[in-house]
Amino acid sequence: MRQILQWFFRNRETGAITIAQAPNLVLWIVIVAGVLLWIWPAAGTASVALTVAFKGGLLVWASDEVVRGVHPWRRCLGTAVAVYVLMTVLR
Repeated sequence: MRQILQWFFRNRETGAITIAQAPNLVLWIVIVAGVLLWIWPAAGTASVALTVAFKGGLLVWASDEVVRGVHPWRRCLGTAVAVYVLMTVLR
């Protein structure tokens, strides 16, 4: 079991165990858009723009994780977020 966890969470570039890291620019945009949607959920153009920034940013971030994730955990996380966003957009 320990070897599986090591393989799943070990950073292929540094060799360190990496589960989370500081957000990049795209994720900061998603966070800000999400907070603004939470405190200002009014319908209208601003809400649509914030929703597009939120969900579009999540898709960009998830795609980046799937393609450039440093270990399987990050790739799985990116895949899960992309599936969630696509499911919420398509319904």
